[in-house]
Amino acid sequence: MLEAIPSAAVMAELLGQSLFEVWRALCAAIDVNYDLERVWNSGGKNWTYEYKYRRGGKTLCCLYAKRNCIGFMVIFGREERTKFEEIRGTLSHDICRQYDAAKTYHDGKWVMFEPTDCAGFDDYMKLLAIKRKPNRSK
Repeated sequence: MLEAIPSAAVMAELLGQSLFEVWRALCAAIDVNYDLERVWNSGGKNWTYEYKYRRGGKTLCCLYAKRNCIGFMVIFGREERTKFEEIRGTLSHDICRQYDAAKTYHDGKWVMFEPTDCAGFDDYMKLLAIKRKPNRSK
């Protein structure tokens, strides 16, 4: 965990104002549907910050931030990959392309998206629903 959670001003400076607005909108979209623990960490060697949504030791997704870039990662286990294939026809070409290009490890398929606007949020929520049913009504 981080010693200090970055302020909105720090995040806006890191991401740039337009990407910071995308970050806030993505967090708000997740918060509307899920009541989860949120954990800040350092972003390792590739990112400045990691912001993880989890409950009971299970991670729903992670958001990553570095200078002028946002990452949104979802890890799909074997059963979740089957569910992805079932809804593939409802997802955008870009989402499917990124999913197909992602590497599959022993513990799942790690898919990293790098949103630059709010265009894919509906698809992101469909991906999260594969992992966990939303527990907040809109």
